[in-house]
Amino acid sequence: MIKLTTLTIAIAAICSACSFAASEPIKIIPAAVITNPEKVELGKMLFFEPRLSKSGFISCNSCHNLSLGGVDALPTSIGHNWQQGPINSPTVLNAEYGLAQFWDGRAKDLKEQAGGPIANPKEMGFSHDLAVDTIRSMPAYQARFASVYKTNGISIDAITDAIAEFEKTLVTPNAPFDKYLTGDKSAINADAIAGYQLFKDKGCVRCHNGPAVGGTMYMKMGLVKPFHTKNPAEGRKGVTGKEADKFVFKVPTLRNIELTYPYFHDGSVWDLAEAVNTMADIQLGQALTATETKQMVTFLNSLTGEQPQIVLPILPPSTPNTPKPVPFAD
Repeated sequence: MIKLTTLTIAIAAICSACSFAASEPIKIIPAAVITNPEKVELGKMLFFEPRLSKSGFISCNSCHNLSLGGVDALPTSIGHNWQQGPINSPTVLNAEYGLAQFWDGRAKDLKEQAGGPIANPKEMGFSHDLAVDTIRSMPAYQARFASVYKTNGISIDAITDAIAEFEKTLVTPNAPFDKYLTGDKSAINADAIAGYQLFKDKGCVRCHNGPAVGGTMYMKMGLVKPFHTKNPAEGRKGVTGKEADKFVFKVPTLRNIELTYPYFHDGSVWDLAEAVNTMADIQLGQALTATETKQMVTFLNSLTGEQPQIVLPILPPSTPNTPKPVPFAD
């Protein structure tokens, strides 16, 4: 009878934890499940491959540095020939959970996004044709593509598909807040718990919800009060052409937010407490007390999960047929 009672209590506790997690607007983010490790490894090589850029210096990791929370920690990124990027680089971590990619949502998925910077003259400054020629020029890449895609051809479609497959693995599970959702009430402290309640009560969860705590909708930046910035980005208007979409951006993920400064699409705010107060003001029309701000920041810090443990790939050597880098030319 005692054993049965203990088992019953344990089952009840598990059910209670599951019920609690299911009822919350923020969902647990699961660990990556890799079903095609060969493709993921190829994608990792290409993610770190600087020869996909005209300069032979810029890779995907340049702007989405996996040592820095998947960002470059700059207001706007540095592109080919030291050009200033037009917008803050969003994190690649947990990006698979977004309804689309880029701040303005112009790419439908990670695969489409991966092709954009390669051919952008302000970013990697290359072309898709030259990118394919570069990868095709190296026998080691030829062998890997043949093994993964069962064809002797290499295309930009396959290159971006492999990069996307690797990026899908860049999730950050087991954050303290995830453990709290699973029933470990000691995983976060009282300030974080209070901050989460404020996050819900103030209305932040209307935009920041789901596994990535964001990324699932578009919203105007400056909903209640104007957001003043010198950044020229106009958000969804640049995609749809509609005036109503001016300054409407994809809601960013708040996962690992303590690592992904500076904040907002213009990268104008470096301090998380300042970012929280700015959003409360211009999006919700509310003012937070110093205590509320501290509690909210403590909660947001609890969203930092386990960072991807990446073993750097060894890239194949160039051959005489590999296009030469042009680092200092327009």
